[in-house]
Amino acid sequence: MTGIPEAFARFRSDLDAAVTRGRRAAAAAGAKTAAQRDRNRELAEQARARQVKPDRNAPTSEDVRRVATGFRQHRGLPVEDLPPAAELLAPEKSREQTDANANEAPPRPVLGSRAVAGPSGQLPPERGDDEDFSHARILY
Repeated sequence: MTGIPEAFARFRSDLDAAVTRGRRAAAAAGAKTAAQRDRNRELAEQARARQVKPDRNAPTSEDVRRVATGFRQHRGLPVEDLPPAAELLAPEKSREQTDANANEAPPRPVLGSRAVAGPSGQLPPERGDDEDFSHARILY
């Protein structure tokens, strides 16, 4: 029966070694993940500050960005709302020119008929109610 205590001691020794290796691997993975998160944070700050150089970086395709955003949202991870890659990589002069050339949409045309001035030269008071077809408004 002396083999049982020796086998048990050998098992505990192997178990302790496996736990130690697992802890070391977890610590190494944690350090690698922390370094990657720091690098990602730096890149996001550069993107927000518009310091990304177009010659160094190739933009990520819209499909990949959409899938990655869906992945993060599905798992409850934070998703930063950054502008599209074309806007981030555009030179500063190009962005200024685009902003300068931006046109505002023309005002929407007013549809419907307007009342005509009556004999006194005054228009009836405008109300926002389209269902008001009173004689006073029609006769003016």
